[in-house]
Amino acid sequence: MDFNNSENQSNFDAIPNNTLAKVRMSIKPGGYDDEAQGWNGGYATKNDATGSVYLSCEFVILEGEYARRKVWGIIGLYSNKGAEWGNMGRSFIKAILNSSRGFSENDNSPAAQNARKINGFADLDGIEFLAKITARKDQNEELRNEIRFAITPDHKDYQAFMGSVAQVAVKAPTPAAPAANNRPAWAR
Repeated sequence: MDFNNSENQSNFDAIPNNTLAKVRMSIKPGGYDDEAQGWNGGYATKNDATGSVYLSCEFVILEGEYARRKVWGIIGLYSNKGAEWGNMGRSFIKAILNSSRGFSENDNSPAAQNARKINGFADLDGIEFLAKITARKDQNEELRNEIRFAITPDHKDYQAFMGSVAQVAVKAPTPAAPAANNRPAWAR
């Protein structure tokens, strides 16, 4: 095998801190279910060493200077240490739904409340929203990107990135509703 004609490696520096970008979130199924919590379909991951449960996510940037770049992260669902980690995860998922479906975080109308309901984690697989990408140093002092914030229509730059997202009329969750695969061919 001769690799002389192969392209050189790409050197991807970290995306600058506080960059806003439209992303598509995919969930890497971890095979963990807890019907009592509504966690089904094998989307959750359980860390056997710590007992924590989370969603393992990949965020693909859809447009702009960093299009097709990826950021990986987790969304906390449960920790033996207390409710804080799971509550932070629930808040993040709520913000993702608000961003994706065009609702203000302060909107408590019946339509907004309905838009914040899902059938299961499968409904989040492939969801598109506006994210704030942060950069922080890891344990090796190297910059790594994270996505911990979804930007909602309340933000001054939301419309510039998301356009005029029509508030989605979301039907109430039903157990039989299938998840749509909204990913483009290059992201599958």
